[in-house]
Amino acid sequence: MNFELTQEQRMYQRAVRDFCEGEIKPYAAEIEQQGDLRWEAIRKMPQLGLTGIQVPEEYGGAGMDTISASIAVEELGRVCGSTALSLSAHNGLGCMPIVRWGTPAQKEKFLPRLTSGETLGALALTEPNAGSDLMSAQTSATLEGDQYVVSGAKAWITNARFAPVIITLSRTDKAAGTRGFSHILVETDRAGLTIHPPEKKMGLKGSSTHMISYDNVCVPAENVLGEVGRGFQQTMETLDGGRISIGALSVGIAQGAFEEAVKYARQRAAFGKPISEHQAIQWMIADAALEIDAARLLVYRAAWLKDQGKPFTKEAAMAKLFASEVAERVCFNAIQIHGSYGYSAEFPVERMYRDQRLMSIGEGTSQIQRLVIARRVLSEMQG
Repeated sequence: MNFELTQEQRMYQRAVRDFCEGEIKPYAAEIEQQGDLRWEAIRKMPQLGLTGIQVPEEYGGAGMDTISASIAVEELGRVCGSTALSLSAHNGLGCMPIVRWGTPAQKEKFLPRLTSGETLGALALTEPNAGSDLMSAQTSATLEGDQYVVSGAKAWITNARFAPVIITLSRTDKAAGTRGFSHILVETDRAGLTIHPPEKKMGLKGSSTHMISYDNVCVPAENVLGEVGRGFQQTMETLDGGRISIGALSVGIAQGAFEEAVKYARQRAAFGKPISEHQAIQWMIADAALEIDAARLLVYRAAWLKDQGKPFTKEAAMAKLFASEVAERVCFNAIQIHGSYGYSAEFPVERMYRDQRLMSIGEGTSQIQRLVIARRVLSEMQG
């Protein structure tokens, strides 16, 4: 077993960290206050492959492996949860399904625009009454001649207002169960598509999230992504990869909060010495260091399995579950270490605590992850 990153991965990590320190970290509070991403930084991201980490180079991407993608998302999350979430969704949900199942024409049409640094990709799964239970999704796509007519509504869609195309999970056959869904590529300039104003959220305010309405939106039949009737299976595969990314994002937020807590503990004095010398503080620091390291290893294992073409559903769920819950504990204790100052928006741990809260909800709640893990374990141990 080799626990070392390759030289190329270490160099990439250093380059992304330097970029984040210079182009994103100083503006993280401003990004949240304005409720928008720093597009000046995003337009520079293609130089590091951040807008197409695993997109082939011929379409403007970097063609990297999943461990490198995890490294990039962690580094982004370490300084700004909003930027990290939007780039995670862009890469894992907006680009990868097109890379994985798109026709040559679809790839040529959409991927160069998505990797340009001028737009971000989006995947529309969740509906107002269908979150964890995707089988209850009602958005439909009816074939009429040589086009599909899409009708319905989606909720909590990241990057929708920046996307040139939204991959939309739609019912194409109401009687076919899991074989009744398809992914439809819906360009955002088509008549009948409405992207509603951003939702008002607890955290991650710089990453906009939207309700989308589809009122008889007509798209050509050639806009089906992958096979008709395979949308549900494609979604499950996409979410497996997305959970690795959310795990990495969770590790990043935890790492950022941890670093802030250690820095503050060294500076703040109480009872005649820095609070970092008090056992109560040291135990919180030790627990954070331990859990972040364990979470990162789980993320890397899932990423490695994916890159090796091995089954990784259970491992991705484990990584996402553990890392998201570690992020909550680390951010909680980071605020405790800061005391009253941790409750102030003047210190970044306040923002990090709010940002991490989505991690145990998005890409499948912690409860769903436990179901996925348990079912895999029971299946593997059957007999």
